[in-house]
Amino acid sequence: MRTAKKNIQRLEFIAVGSELLSSSFPETNSLFLAEKLEQAGLNLTFKTVVSDRWSELQEVIRTARERSQIIFLSGGLGPTEDDRTKEALARVVRRRLIFNPEILKRIKKRFASRGLAMPASNKKQAYLIEGAEILENPHGTAPGQWLETGGKIFILLPGPPSEFKPMVENLVLPRLKNLSQKKIIKAFFKITGAGESWVEDRIKEVYKKLPPYLELTILASPGDLQIILSLKIDSEDQEAERTQELEKIKLKITRLLGDKIYAFEPRTLEQVVAEKLINLKKTIATAESCSGGLLAHRLTNIPGSSNYFQLGLVTYSNEAKIKLLSVPKTTIKEKGAVSAEVARAMASGLLKKADVDLAVAITGIAGPGGGSPKKPVGLVYLGLASSDGIEVEKCHFLGTREQIKFQATQKALDMVRLKLLKLEHRSGALKRKVS
Repeated sequence: MRTAKKNIQRLEFIAVGSELLSSSFPETNSLFLAEKLEQAGLNLTFKTVVSDRWSELQEVIRTARERSQIIFLSGGLGPTEDDRTKEALARVVRRRLIFNPEILKRIKKRFASRGLAMPASNKKQAYLIEGAEILENPHGTAPGQWLETGGKIFILLPGPPSEFKPMVENLVLPRLKNLSQKKIIKAFFKITGAGESWVEDRIKEVYKKLPPYLELTILASPGDLQIILSLKIDSEDQEAERTQELEKIKLKITRLLGDKIYAFEPRTLEQVVAEKLINLKKTIATAESCSGGLLAHRLTNIPGSSNYFQLGLVTYSNEAKIKLLSVPKTTIKEKGAVSAEVARAMASGLLKKADVDLAVAITGIAGPGGGSPKKPVGLVYLGLASSDGIEVEKCHFLGTREQIKFQATQKALDMVRLKLLKLEHRSGALKRKVS
């Protein structure tokens, strides 16, 4: 069956499962689906999470049918008694459930490939809603279904993300792209070292003058911001002109924010730093107190980290700082473990011990206790040592213990990034001079 092009106005997502209404099982399929739909020029209008109960499930389906043209249903296609999605939909649209022996053969074959006999309850998954097409599920026993009825499209997909995601990408999106004449192009700015209000003040004159086909969104979290520009193209003859306008606005924002921008695509700061370390053939080591090894984790969570990461120490106690980093006892006694002087001594000691190009040190108070009026929770000192000398930064982060630890490592990574940028410029200038 070929889906005819339609004027799609509303798309709706329904996540089925009582467990998704608890705090233990977050619903994430809609986030993935929304991202993929946006890339295809489509957007979700409604999103609902509903329990497995018959009355509530049917009520939600009826509501969706009244207001939306395409309805996605995720979950409730399993073999147990409380998996009721296709049964509830069949009742709402007044269609029969028809047994499909081919589906049953595939399910039995899947079990047999693992040396198992198919439980009798799985036979339930071999029933299709009358008139529905099968959406093959290579990663599970529950096939999806595509049903067009009453001018509406119902797309039934399994709930496990490992099954849901490949089916959306490989089976659903190719068909949905034929329904939309729109195209959306996105531009990204990843930013650190600046707060949301600072960024907004810098770029407000830009987004005040945005044309209606360009949308600007700022997503902020502690230590990290993202600006997303979404360009809507309704027809091919608009693409060249509107894309050119997008490039002009990107250039304006880039000039306004400068080196606060660390990436122009959805990348993490550690990915950017890792790439620069590898390209410049530089090595790094870390000495952490309040961040407890999080910086080392972020740096080594990148494939190929053995090319640049040499050593990571968690010098949590004063004794460890003295023994492993040669921090003078008198410095700790006179200035305290959380001080610029100790951060400097930690970085210096690490540079000598690890024999690396860059040595990063973090010392601070992550909380929620341990603070004082002179040294409050969130006070962090960071040291960066290299052959050029030692830089020390004083920061006061707000938030939970986890947020303070993340922000401390984010600031440390940004200090490394900016240092590497200087080395890049120096290297480039030297090459130009030689040539």
